[in-house]
Amino acid sequence: MGAAYAIEMRRRAYDLLRQGWSPREVAADLGVSRMVISQWRREVGGVLRERPSHNVRYLSREERYEIARLHESGLGVRAIGRQINRSAATVSRELGRVSRPVGAPGRPHTRTGRYEPEACHHAAVSARARPRATKLSTQPTLKQWVQDHLDQRYSPAQIAGRLKVDFADDESMRISHETIYRAIYVRPRGELKRELRAHLRTGRPVRRRRDTRQTRETRGQIPNMVSISERPADVEDRLVPGDYEGDLMLGPTGTAAAIGTLVERTSGHLTAFLLPDRHTAEATLAGLLEAVNHTGWPMRTLTWDRGKEMSRHADFTDATNIQVYFADPHAPWQRGSNESANGLLREYFPKGFNLSSVTPAELQDAVDQLNARPRARHQFLNPDEVLARILDQQGPSPGVTTTA
Repeated sequence: MGAAYAIEMRRRAYDLLRQGWSPREVAADLGVSRMVISQWRREVGGVLRERPSHNVRYLSREERYEIARLHESGLGVRAIGRQINRSAATVSRELGRVSRPVGAPGRPHTRTGRYEPEACHHAAVSARARPRATKLSTQPTLKQWVQDHLDQRYSPAQIAGRLKVDFADDESMRISHETIYRAIYVRPRGELKRELRAHLRTGRPVRRRRDTRQTRETRGQIPNMVSISERPADVEDRLVPGDYEGDLMLGPTGTAAAIGTLVERTSGHLTAFLLPDRHTAEATLAGLLEAVNHTGWPMRTLTWDRGKEMSRHADFTDATNIQVYFADPHAPWQRGSNESANGLLREYFPKGFNLSSVTPAELQDAVDQLNARPRARHQFLNPDEVLARILDQQGPSPGVTTTA
């Protein structure tokens, strides 16, 4: 049996093993004993199932088999290089793999002393995937500094930034926030203590993608919330007026002023109130207690999102006898009327506009214009006209909810 034929036979054996064939099945296909197939398999350290790589820097499995075939035929490294379009140095290094010291990275497990393409490819891919020493593992001073500041509940981004301040002239004391995250989440080998995961702002056991829908609620927990699932079923039908959706419309980051909006679900009628100084729970409660006396229709229920500005909802209910229901997290469609009204109000007070400069008269003028704007869902009647028509059908006004 010629050398080239032996290489091709081995190649087919490894191809079949990669496809999941057993050594017995491969032996039967090639007409050799099972012991031969098992021996070949042991020589390469098992059958490699590598991920496809398109990096032309590395020799492919096909190229290694071609090197073996051409080398067995007597060609030198320069001639082989020209045949496979690689440099002679690359071919020479590849053929020299079998001469590397035992245990050296990239040395094949073969004992024959010959160049075995499958074994050499297996060794090359394994060495390529071998994890390298990380910056934290080789710089104990940096590692301890990161560790200490994680203990102080610094975020990885704050640590990376603070290093440049505290060690402005020491380039060795640099690390990216991504490297810190990898040391915590990806490399549980002791680079950074596992328990430090609890010191991160998220407190998560695993890291999530930035664009995940399972985002963390950051605006605080509200005690004794009543879920929207407990809201009366007839609210969904929009047949009876008096059910409102509410929210705060905020100004640019760093400002405290806000506009509170209340939208009656049946008509789309908007009521708004200013919070010129701050949008705390106390300020929101005071604004709501005033605004509820001026709504287009007496309020029966109020549905709000889970902003902590509504943490005093129980006080509002005690004062007005109006039950507040909270929408599910990250479900703005459950307050669709309010989201739509806020979008319309943004035409007058766009994002980035400092709401502290808005006067009550300016806000009311915008609200009046919106309540006079025709709506397609009401056959182009406006919210004022819809409420007037309902009032005509029902008789005298039932009055407004008061806080007395």
